[in-house]
Amino acid sequence: MNIHRQPRRAVLRAIAAAGLFAGASLAHAQGDWPQAGPIRFIVPFTAGSGTDVVARSLADKLGPILGAQIVVENKPGAGGTLGAAQVAKSQPDGYTLLIHSSGHLVNPAIYPNLSYDTLKDFEGITPLASLPNVLVVSPSAGYKNLADLVDKAKAQPGKLFYASAGNGSATHMNAEQFRVAANIEAVHVPFRGTPEAITETIAGRTTWFFAPLVSALPMIKDGKLQALAVGTASRAAALPDVPSMSDSGLPAAAYTFWVGLFAPAKTPQPVLDKIHAGVMKVLEMPDIKTRLGGLGATPMPMAQKDFQKYLQDETRSSAQLVKAAGIRIE
Repeated sequence: MNIHRQPRRAVLRAIAAAGLFAGASLAHAQGDWPQAGPIRFIVPFTAGSGTDVVARSLADKLGPILGAQIVVENKPGAGGTLGAAQVAKSQPDGYTLLIHSSGHLVNPAIYPNLSYDTLKDFEGITPLASLPNVLVVSPSAGYKNLADLVDKAKAQPGKLFYASAGNGSATHMNAEQFRVAANIEAVHVPFRGTPEAITETIAGRTTWFFAPLVSALPMIKDGKLQALAVGTASRAAALPDVPSMSDSGLPAAAYTFWVGLFAPAKTPQPVLDKIHAGVMKVLEMPDIKTRLGGLGATPMPMAQKDFQKYLQDETRSSAQLVKAAGIRIE
């Protein structure tokens, strides 16, 4: 009988040793992270979008701090849900991260069949920056101010077209916040990303677009776009002469567009802590503050636990806006 027990005990010892080795290897891997290869930032919008600009600004500075190459990959489509789905299904090892906008929290309310759970399948690391949107029109349209646009929309209900960078994107939700507050009806035209929406607005094929200021500022300065109002409650330092929504008599139309950093759920906490600490250093860099400030963006550092609470609150308020605006995506 002992003859049979000895091999079994040996097998059990081998299994236990393998388990200890695997645990030690995992701990070692976490301690040495990042070592296995480049870190990917998945941006679920096109290059040149506000989210993309923030992602690339962060990647330039964070890579040297972490001692790793950071590659930004654009995966646009379906209001940012395609790129988000890719990250949700990625290995939770810290090498594939998501940089998404506040639209990330809108998508559960407008897309009934998402392949992921926005709150459960991601670890929110920190918001990165808040970026005002700016309501822009073609200069040839002849609008003097925001009131002119509202008056025309009310005189021609359902006849004007407004662009967005995709269903559920922050540019879309800012437009809906404005439309509900102004009590106007118009036709939503979602595009693949911000550059396409800007092009169509410059051409006058869409009437207005709540463009990320970081993306629209060069065209505004060149006179290719006319800024009627900033989409926030206060004015933007980069456009001090452009009124805010409050200045324009529509304080309820103000919307906060932010960009945040996420990891797949179950990413080891030591890895998340290392990423968070690195990002905090980047957001404190004077040149990053200057760079973002010149584009109308403001760093938005936050503790991870506070960001998790913020995400829950924002998800609820986003669902309320979707309901009030009557948004439905089939």
